[in-house]
This record gives sequence, C-alpha cells and structure tokens, in this order.
Amino acid sequence: MKKNALPILQQVFALLLFFPALLLSSCSDDCETTITYTVQEPVYMMRAELRSAFKINGPRVLEAPGKIYVKGNYLFINEMNEGIHIIDNSDPAAPQTINFVEIPGNIDMAVKGNTLYADSYIDLVAMDISNPLDVKLVNRVENIFPTHGMLVNDTASVFISEFVEKKVTQAYDSDCNGNSAIWRGGWLEFNDGSGSFSSGNASPTAMPGSTAGKGGSMARFTISGNHLYTVSLTDMQLFDISDETDPQAGQKINMGWGIETIFPYDDKLFIGSTNGMHIYDNSNPTSPVHLSTYAHVNSCDPVVVDGDLAWVTLRSGNACAGFTNQLEVIDISNARSPKHLKTYPMQNPHGLGIDQSTLFLCEGEYGLKVFDIKDHLKVDQNLREHFKGQDAFDVIPLGTSLLMIGKDGLYQYDYSDISQIKLLSKIPVMRKDI
Repeated sequence: MKKNALPILQQVFALLLFFPALLLSSCSDDCETTITYTVQEPVYMMRAELRSAFKINGPRVLEAPGKIYVKGNYLFINEMNEGIHIIDNSDPAAPQTINFVEIPGNIDMAVKGNTLYADSYIDLVAMDISNPLDVKLVNRVENIFPTHGMLVNDTASVFISEFVEKKVTQAYDSDCNGNSAIWRGGWLEFNDGSGSFSSGNASPTAMPGSTAGKGGSMARFTISGNHLYTVSLTDMQLFDISDETDPQAGQKINMGWGIETIFPYDDKLFIGSTNGMHIYDNSNPTSPVHLSTYAHVNSCDPVVVDGDLAWVTLRSGNACAGFTNQLEVIDISNARSPKHLKTYPMQNPHGLGIDQSTLFLCEGEYGLKVFDIKDHLKVDQNLREHFKGQDAFDVIPLGTSLLMIGKDGLYQYDYSDISQIKLLSKIPVMRKDI
C-alpha cells in the first residue's frame, strides 16, 4: 500500500511568510494573483508489500529500459524500478525476450554462475536463473540499501520508495509590486513576476559456468572473484558470495557524496562520482583501500579502464549539477597519483566501452560515436563512425558485437570488421512518447 504525504508544513510556512508582507503593504487594494511551484512528495511503501511482490510474469515489452548486463548467451535489461527482462541472445541478429522478473525498486544487477543479484529498494535479492524460464527467489538481504540517501530504521514498517514531482498552484494576495516570496522546504525563492521561480535545489536454456557476467560503464553493481560490490550515493557495500545463493553482507565503506558508478580492473576498483574518480586497491577483496582521487568539475562521471589509461566522460544536466561535456584521458600507471593527459569536447557523453584500440562512446540524444584510440592524444582526429538518430545511454563491447541501450531500445552491432560496423538487431521500446 502506497500513500502520499501532503506538504502541509510548506503551506503553513508560506502563510507565515506572506502574512507580515500583507500587513506592510502600501497598496490601498490587495492584488490577487496565483503562484505555481513544484514539490517533491514522498511515496511510502510497506516493507511487507515489498517482500511479497517478487513475481515471474513472462516476457513483456521494453518501456523504460535502464542498465544492461550480459552473461553467456543471455542479456538482462533493467526496467526502471520494476524488474529485469531476460533475453536469449544466442542469435544476436534475432534476440528473444523470454521472461520478465518483477522486482519493485530494481535499478542494478549482476550475475555469478546461476545466481542473479539485484536491488529491490532497500533489499538485495538473489535469484536462481539456472532455468531462465523458471526463475526462483532463493535469498534476500534485508534493509541493506538506502533509498534517496535515506534508510528508515529497521523497526519501521514503511520506507520511502520514491519521490513524485507535483505542481502546486495557490491563490494569494500580493503587495502589488510584482515581488513575492514563498518558503519551500528550506529554500527561499522569489517570484520573478512571470510565474517562474529560481531553484535552490534539483530533484534525486541453462546458464553456463560459475564465472561472473559483464555490466556496462553505468553499473553500480559489479562482481570480482567471490565478492559483489555495490555503490550508493555515499557508500560501497560489500557482499561475500562464495556461496552464490547465500550472499553475506560485509564491510560498508563511506565514500563521501555523489557516488555514481563502479568499474573493476585487475586488482583495482574505479569509482565514478560527480566530483572525481576514486581508485581503490582491491588486492584484499574483503577490504578495499582508497589509493587516490582524481578530482574534476561537478558532472556525471562513468569511467572505464584499459591498461594504464582511464577514460572518463563528464556531462551536463540537472542531475549532474554541471555544465561540462567532455571525454578525459587519465594516466593511472601510478594509481596513487593519476595524471590528466587530454580532454576532448563532446556533446553530451554518457556511457562508454573499450575493446583494444576502439572506443565506443554514447552521446545521449546525439547517438553513438566510435573512435580509434591507438593514439590517445589524437582521438578527436580518429572518429570512425557516428550513428545518429538514436538515443545512446550505455554500451558493452563483447569482442565482435556491441550491446547499446538507450531510451528507444536495445541495439546490437557487429564490429568484427571495424571498418564496416553493421546493425544486427533492435529490441524497440514500446511506449507512447517514443
């Protein structure tokens, strides 16, 4: 059962703020007008409802795809906050959606052997996918993840599952001078006379083998050996998955604020955040140690690594709190002292992936770019392809084929001949705004 909390305090503060202004008005007559502003209303969910909501629903269409993951011949696509599509990709030219696992609050996932791990709001769930047509929930680690930076205490029966944006219009009497003020959740905002407001903050067959699969650069879940690593806005949470079906919560490491992505490479973990790239030594997988931070301007920041180079995209947007759109190349030969080598302007870069000397870079609404990066100091001179007319969010290169996810669907490309990249297939998004 979900229930919206009414912003009563906001209305009370607004009235208290306006009242003195009305008393001091120099107008002989009150000026009647309205104000419109946006509030973020919390939506509450019962813990009991969450833990009884796991379902297998059979195949369904993509509507709001998010993260992607691949394990053997199977693809996993997150349906934002709803669950995971399972796709048989034995033939990349004709992928078949075979199942959908309903997991409320799901955003991220990872697979080891026959076990699929996923977040479900505040819980980690582990599923047996040895038969993808008959997925079974085998375990749950409760109350382990925060939602929206908050985790309600363990004894509470409800938690905040999401915030819903709501526009509120109110009538009031002004002082006739075209200026007014309103209290909104701690931020004082001034009407510019046109009905708009300046904003003080922005809104937040069988499975083969026992090895792990592969995620994209936007992943918050990753597996290295017998450990699952997950990142939230502030922390990295470890899980021991030596027994695949019985994950055990391990150390939680505080990382500050704005943590976005995690990328494993050799014995290191590379963490992308809104203000920098953090490097952790993971030679002891139960206790990663911070080595260094490469700081940059506030931007969204996925990172991938190949050899001694880290490749970071920085992009603008409200959620990213920045105005920078670029690709940065960083020397990490000394992980304790990363050094900036080169910056390339981009349009709106999102996820990226590397296969040997080829870089695949998602440009959001501007499509997919493919670069030759043999010379990392001349990347801008070596654009191989630019696929326009599609939205590109993240990619996973697989040696000869590329997975690309975006707002309008999942694309697969054959790049076995890098000079003639070919579209193999597309699973389209089926929603009204596409």
